[in-house]
Amino acid sequence: MDTYENEYTPEQENTPKLTKKSPFADSPYETYYISADQEETEQPAAPKPRRKRPLLVALVIVLCCAATAVGVSCIWQNQMTKMEQAMSEKFAALEQLYKENQAQSAPSQQLPSQGPMTPGQVYAKNVNAVVAVKSYVQSNGSYGEGVGSGFVISADGYVVTNYHVIEKATQVEVIPHGGETMKAKVVGADSSNDVALLKVEGENMPYVTLGSSDKLLVGDQVAAIGTPLGELTATLTVGYVSAKDRIVNTDGTVINMLQTDAAINAGNSGGPLFNMNGEVIGITTAKYSGNTNSGATIEGLGFAIPMDDVVGILTDLKTYGYVTGAYLGVYVRDVDASAQSYGLPAGAYIEEAIDGYCAKAGGIKTGDIIVNLGGYDVDSVTTLTRVLRRFKAGDTVSVTVYRGGKQVYLDVTLDEKPAQTEDTPTQEQEPTQNEDSNGGNYDGWNGFEDWFDFFTPFF
Repeated sequence: MDTYENEYTPEQENTPKLTKKSPFADSPYETYYISADQEETEQPAAPKPRRKRPLLVALVIVLCCAATAVGVSCIWQNQMTKMEQAMSEKFAALEQLYKENQAQSAPSQQLPSQGPMTPGQVYAKNVNAVVAVKSYVQSNGSYGEGVGSGFVISADGYVVTNYHVIEKATQVEVIPHGGETMKAKVVGADSSNDVALLKVEGENMPYVTLGSSDKLLVGDQVAAIGTPLGELTATLTVGYVSAKDRIVNTDGTVINMLQTDAAINAGNSGGPLFNMNGEVIGITTAKYSGNTNSGATIEGLGFAIPMDDVVGILTDLKTYGYVTGAYLGVYVRDVDASAQSYGLPAGAYIEEAIDGYCAKAGGIKTGDIIVNLGGYDVDSVTTLTRVLRRFKAGDTVSVTVYRGGKQVYLDVTLDEKPAQTEDTPTQEQEPTQNEDSNGGNYDGWNGFEDWFDFFTPFF
């Protein structure tokens, strides 16, 4: 085998020698190769094997194991949570069953922690907030003195009583239970609702909690605290709600009242009537006494002004000194039942719509009968009064009146009730009433022209 070597320069020292090396003698091909003495020193680099990454593989394995462990842990935790919830529910059910069994087996005399109180508890809770009210009147050189009751409604000394207790008084005093006499200022009064608000200088005075008279039911127990006869201070009497929505005339003023058989006497006027939660739900105001025409004695007929009817009035008296409630400016009468038999509807008959007030400005005329106001049915003067208390001055209300055999629909923007002063318009002056021996009923029927059983101004 022939071998030819080419010449090379020193610069080609690292270049492989060109050698013709072929199994065939006549091969025309020449190729470079590494001679035997260069094989150990100048072998061409072998291709690099693929590097293994044991750390990465190990990391992936660890992460997979960790993920698996976390997943298993979450599943286990979820199962444990469900088991705990199920056990908690079972324990709660067992605990409730145990409590019910204990309650059933408790002694019958055990009283609940909350709920109605006894009359004695009502008395103990409130007696220190009930006061006697003394009024002194001077007229034509003579002096007069009257005593009524009242109750404190705030720690800073606001006291509620009846208007007729302090009417025309030149000086008013308040005597707390077991306390010293305190001079009182008349903050404001509303004769049409027989309510007055007084103020004494005091701090941290015991006071009552006002409740809702609308929630009362006939038959509910009630308790009155007051000063009957002007001498028997802090007297408790107990009875029941005999009736609701009684129309009672006190000194010419017709007022909606609660009826009770709790003993109420002279001196109780202005005092509180409590429910068995110890809340004031009425202002004791009047009683009927004496004998009927047949000689029967009248007993157990006491009356109180419902608290829900006067809460707004008290707020006005405290804020303004007078009642700012909605005002129509009319004289009204009830439609007598006999007149209704001739086809007239029950309602408030307009005796006169006074110039300068909203009723006349809104189109209400003398002879109209108001049967609805602001969406509330009106079947008497009393219901008209109560409906108007749901609105305030400036409200525009729809008024339905019966006129000439048909209904007429009007819109009236209500006035503010004027303050009561000596110069108040004539509508504040009330005509004399005729009351029969049973009280609360009025004569005046002289034929069909006299349609109404009483006449009273409406404010």
